[in-house]
Amino acid sequence: MKYIVSNNQNNLSIKNKAFPYQVEAFNALKDLEYAAIFHEQGLGKTKIAIDLIIYWLKNKDIDTVMIVTKKQLIKNWFEEFRFHTYIVPKVLSNNKQDNFYVLNSPVKVIVTNFETILSDRTRICLFLKSRNVGIIIDESAKLKNPNTKLAQTFFELSDLFKRKIIMTGTPIANRPYDIWAQIYFLDKGQSLGTNFEEFKRKTNLTNTLNHDSSARSKFEQSVAEINQLIAPFCVRETKKSCALNLPNKVYKSVFADFAIEQKEMYQKVLYTMKVEIEQKGNHIFDDDRVALKRLIRLLQITSCPRLIDDNYQELSGKEVVLKNIIEKIMDRNEKCIVWSSFIKNIEYLASKYECYCPRKIHGQMQLSERNLSIDIFKRDSNCRILFATPQAAKEGLTLTVANNVIFYDRGFNLDDYLQAQDRIHRISQTKICYIYNIMIRNSIDIWIQELLNAKQQAAFLGQGDVALDEYKQVADYNYCDIIKDILKAGQENDN
Repeated sequence: MKYIVSNNQNNLSIKNKAFPYQVEAFNALKDLEYAAIFHEQGLGKTKIAIDLIIYWLKNKDIDTVMIVTKKQLIKNWFEEFRFHTYIVPKVLSNNKQDNFYVLNSPVKVIVTNFETILSDRTRICLFLKSRNVGIIIDESAKLKNPNTKLAQTFFELSDLFKRKIIMTGTPIANRPYDIWAQIYFLDKGQSLGTNFEEFKRKTNLTNTLNHDSSARSKFEQSVAEINQLIAPFCVRETKKSCALNLPNKVYKSVFADFAIEQKEMYQKVLYTMKVEIEQKGNHIFDDDRVALKRLIRLLQITSCPRLIDDNYQELSGKEVVLKNIIEKIMDRNEKCIVWSSFIKNIEYLASKYECYCPRKIHGQMQLSERNLSIDIFKRDSNCRILFATPQAAKEGLTLTVANNVIFYDRGFNLDDYLQAQDRIHRISQTKICYIYNIMIRNSIDIWIQELLNAKQQAAFLGQGDVALDEYKQVADYNYCDIIKDILKAGQENDN
């Protein structure tokens, strides 16, 4: 397809029709002062946002729209505007001289990143006072912690925007209370209250719920109320609810055993944790930073002992399993993405599988290098594998040239897991998608599996994907007991 390029910024025509569910969302939000698009990842939230922008500009509701996104997604927005419209946005960056000219031009659409809002806040504030400006915040879960300087800055600027839209496929990115700050930016507490700590207390997925029926009931009721309170200005569709004809997504749990030296390293950390827990009592894992560090150390050893010991020579338990999975995918002449939370793993695995011309993406690479990796993975048939960290590549990317993702390891963050797997399960995917989760038996991997499942079910409830009665039928709060059993087993084995 050839793109029609026009320098006429006054041409507010739309090139492509929306899907019916996108039209429905557009009609529900187009005249609201603030709203949230919480459609599941892969359903084209960007298209809905662009149609809203065109509508606002045509109606002269606003003069300019500012799109705030993550740095690595700016290129994505330019591609979407080129595909759907004749508008060529301008960019606000860390170059303050260039920013001066952008903010003093008759620009209709500005694309910027979260960091620029912080660094050029004063000038942006003046700009907002001089024009009628709308804002689209892409991946709004970035604001989930209301105590950060970033969130506080957006709270302060909120009233200066004439129209406000937030977008994310995972509004409850990790715990139910993650949604509070995002909504507070929109309505300053009208729906979810002005007291974050109180909201957090009522909606916190704690480790006591399994053995406290009263607390569990209060938690479930509080989370169920979230969607009811924000429903007047929020739209949410899942791939199931909008009847999008996508191929199935098949999950495969693949188990491995510890290598001998790997298990010895793991047992030592387990024993240390057990001693600390006995000294401190049972209140652990919620906000205990020391316990969290120990859990991460267990995760590193389970993933690959080389992460903590450069002298480790033995093949880790997961390496053997990964090799088998990759070989089967290559035999099918398909592409795959291998996810790990650790940069050292990405570098090691990319070098190990050089025969498949792999590319890599992680946080220590320049943005231009990451974009090059994406382009090559999409277009080069010889490039069969992409090794990436979720932190650097989980959002905004369409990677449907692959239909396999392999989680070499998973962290505790639900958003990382959901966003990463749906890079392949999106509009334009034509093949069945396979999600492989590699787990070491009797390890922290099993606890992470149960923890992520509990978080996901709570997210479904808070987002309105399931009713309270449905949630109660599947809710499982056994994750805390599982980690205690793992620690107990570790002590017994050590003895």
